[in-house]
Amino acid sequence: MRMKKAAALAMLSASFGALLCAASVVPAAAQGGAQVRIDADDIGGVVTGAKGPEAGVWVVAETRDLPTKYVKIVVTDDQGRFVLPDMPKANYDIWVRGYGLVDSPKVKAQPGKTIDLKSVQAPNRAAAAQYYPGIYWYAMMKIPPANLFPGTGPQGNGMSPTLKDQGQWLRFTKTDGCGHCHQLGDLATRTIPQSVGHFNTSAEAWERRLQAGQAGRNMMEELAKFDVQRQLVLLGDWTDRVAKGELPKSDPPRPVGTERNVVMTEWDWATPTMYVHDTISTDKRNPTVNAHGLIYGAPEASSDNVPWLDPVDNKSGVIKSEFRDPKTPTTKNDLILAPSPYWGNEAIWDSHTIIHNPMFDETGRVWLTARIRPQPNPAFCKEGSDNPYAKIYPKATSNRQVEVYDPKTRKIDMIDTCFNTHHLQFDKNGMLWFSAGGNYDVVGWLDMKKWDQTHDAAASQGWAPFVIDVNGNGKRDIGWTEPNAPTDNAKDKRMVLGFYGASPNPVDGTIWGGVVGFPGGVVRYDPKTQLSEYYEFPYKNAKNPQSGFSPRGSDIDSKGVFWAVLSSGHLVSFDRSLCKAKLNGPGAADPQNLCPEGFKYYQMPGPEFDVPKGTPGASAEAPYYVWLDQHNTFGLGENTPIVTGNNADSLNALVNGKWMVMRVPYPMSFYAKNLDGRIDDANTGWKGKGLWTQYSGRSQPHLEGGKGQQSKIIHVQYRPDPLAK
Repeated sequence: MRMKKAAALAMLSASFGALLCAASVVPAAAQGGAQVRIDADDIGGVVTGAKGPEAGVWVVAETRDLPTKYVKIVVTDDQGRFVLPDMPKANYDIWVRGYGLVDSPKVKAQPGKTIDLKSVQAPNRAAAAQYYPGIYWYAMMKIPPANLFPGTGPQGNGMSPTLKDQGQWLRFTKTDGCGHCHQLGDLATRTIPQSVGHFNTSAEAWERRLQAGQAGRNMMEELAKFDVQRQLVLLGDWTDRVAKGELPKSDPPRPVGTERNVVMTEWDWATPTMYVHDTISTDKRNPTVNAHGLIYGAPEASSDNVPWLDPVDNKSGVIKSEFRDPKTPTTKNDLILAPSPYWGNEAIWDSHTIIHNPMFDETGRVWLTARIRPQPNPAFCKEGSDNPYAKIYPKATSNRQVEVYDPKTRKIDMIDTCFNTHHLQFDKNGMLWFSAGGNYDVVGWLDMKKWDQTHDAAASQGWAPFVIDVNGNGKRDIGWTEPNAPTDNAKDKRMVLGFYGASPNPVDGTIWGGVVGFPGGVVRYDPKTQLSEYYEFPYKNAKNPQSGFSPRGSDIDSKGVFWAVLSSGHLVSFDRSLCKAKLNGPGAADPQNLCPEGFKYYQMPGPEFDVPKGTPGASAEAPYYVWLDQHNTFGLGENTPIVTGNNADSLNALVNGKWMVMRVPYPMSFYAKNLDGRIDDANTGWKGKGLWTQYSGRSQPHLEGGKGQQSKIIHVQYRPDPLAK
């Protein structure tokens, strides 16, 4: 893909030769006296263009001299100056990338050198737009008008009756559709590979494309959420318009203000056939754990090998995970409906353990949600067992269990669980809490201390159904009404409210999570009473006219305020202390009206679909995860929410109600599913701390550069100014 782009840009630039200037290595003081001071391990200089200093553009340095490919990216200041700090000894290719430009020629440099770079103005807007984040292209996608909802079927308005609201379509168009696996709008998705074959219409080409590779079945399942033929036509129309030269209706802004203070360091890890879902760098409760240590990733469906990165020695490798039962299924046997444009009929994924999420404990061990056996549960989980939790609510199956890896001994222990595991997180007492990843019937936990003492899986775990205190007596009563039964105000009510993520509240020990769906909501589980509360997003609710829907990732701040990202393109907070009504009793069974005043919405930055102004969910952004910086590991203050901009190549920090956009410009198609922050050395200021995140998209060939690309892990640091060394 990169070679094709380079060739296309070269052709476009041929008639604009006067605009092309080769970058040259000259003293950095040559530009109007602008001085850049560097140390022996820095590279600094000035970027100028046709109109003088080039402010707010990226300087990218890349080398393959180290054990794994290494990249560092900084932003120029108002005078076009830059400093690439703390560069390992190597030979680097350095170039300029920025909005309104095309990439400058690469210059060779080594640490301790100052260089001046010449930017290259884009010959036209079409050339400039090739560097825009996918969201600018994806916003060109057409959305069915609101008057087609609710659908009344073929004999009515032609829309599927399963679609009740335009918001549902927007939900599936973004985070809860194809967008939960990769970026939308990047070059790989806004064009159709020729290798899929020739078709009479682009709608037919899209249907074939969505069947490709080992993810084909999943993609067709996502397509089935829509009015299928209508969505195929809309996808085909979008890519047809792109192919004919239609361009995004707006242009991305360059970094400004504090956005220029960011330093990004990237390493390749894993392999071209592996993707990485999540990473972990430290204990979320204490970010000084594992200082300067290895970073670990979760390869999910792609591999049984857990990738690791050593950011000190710039090395990467893998650890083989384990499974107990030889009958444990593997993704290698997943049905391939049609050949992949990149891998043909080759089954590149081979995972038994489908590791989803890693987490550090205070001793430096890594805990992983991992499959160790087929789905049928052991006897202690099932009906008839004397296990106290099975007596109340027996469990017949679970899809994924737990592993713990000790870096000191390099050994893995497998722990069987009765409940589904997806994401996991420790509370302040060492209890490990699990989400199920979707609508599910129980919350589960593992007592780490008891496990360490006994290695007795049955005695160390517990689970509970989600029960609402409808009768208002403050305790969970056996004999509740079931989810599909009418509410009885004299009885409690069980609901299916599985967490997507599990967030322990550091204030009161309750466990919080987002409930996926439309409009979705927030669930609070209290381990003391084993009761739950459910607050539905007040979508189009007169008591809270702000409209957002369908959560994905979530976290909680140190004050107990819950935060989540929504498919509608919002970050939302929920503060239970703002609730005015009684939170148990008969009113608790009406989640849409239980506490609408507790929600506050923040629209994500970026363009919107071409729908009437004020349409709920009009944003083309598909945020996947929010992380709360409880310990100020980044430098923007305690409890700063940082959100993944999955269609926008970005991380986005909400600072005093305003967005700070931290774009990852190279390689394009940055897409993250989690992040955390670590403090390596508090005595070294900004250099001793920062965020860790990764390229999480399921298809590495979607990245700039195409087939052969690997997942990347990124260290994001925030310095006091753009020239800090």
